[in-house]
Amino acid sequence: MVKNKEIAAKLREIATLLDEQKANPFRVSAYVIAANTIDSMAEPVEDLLKREGFPAVLEIPGVGESIARSINEFVMTGRMSRLDSLRSGHDPIALFEQIPGIGPKSAHRIIETLHIDSLEALELAAHNGRLKQVPGFSSKKIALVQTWLAHVLGYRRSRPAPQQIIPEPSVDLLLKIDEQYRKKAQADELPTIAPKRFNPSGEAWLPILHTTRQGWHFTALYSNTARAHQLDRVKDWVVISFYDDLHHEGQHTVVTETRGVATGQRVVRGREKEGIHKS
Repeated sequence: MVKNKEIAAKLREIATLLDEQKANPFRVSAYVIAANTIDSMAEPVEDLLKREGFPAVLEIPGVGESIARSINEFVMTGRMSRLDSLRSGHDPIALFEQIPGIGPKSAHRIIETLHIDSLEALELAAHNGRLKQVPGFSSKKIALVQTWLAHVLGYRRSRPAPQQIIPEPSVDLLLKIDEQYRKKAQADELPTIAPKRFNPSGEAWLPILHTTRQGWHFTALYSNTARAHQLDRVKDWVVISFYDDLHHEGQHTVVTETRGVATGQRVVRGREKEGIHKS
């Protein structure tokens, strides 16, 4: 049985990490408010979910859809991938392997093909067609992934049809965020965090950017994955997470292209055909 105090503690940790990373104060406050509400509830949230489903969590005062999805994920799997990402210490291979039908090879293919490392980003890829680019992912397998993610993350009030395009920031905007992040990181103008992975000394070396543009809230940081370290691309690959006030969220990685006509230019993985930016 997952206790409400456990859920509240995770939400408070997210709030603390966001605050340390200079995130939007309203976003920090939202997690604190939600944690306090969950902590004060007499009924276990797990019981509420089992009896009435995900919509009941959305009705809890102070709990918006993004937070509700994190709560649902924690009750279902025992982890909050949003918290793992903020800690910059999660293992995306293990994260994706928990999905039925996805083993180590499939998990590696997802990461290498799409450059994503969160369940939210995988859900977006499953609905906007990008997951079809990954070898071994048939329409049937993608449907199974969508079903599992809907169960674990909670469904949206109006779940998009498979052919419907989920709103995302434009490639031009993502490339501008990438440019802003790299310039500020190189000039030491950003706060830094201490990732748990590949950082035995505990040094706070990873710059992080929080910014809002055109109605989208962005978080950008260098990729601190095993693959990025193996290829010596840590300070080339920039992971950009985003969400808006209508609960659309996702993640993309911007890299310097190493082949084809766009060699040497910045591209958004998975959306290369939509635009490039000179490095």
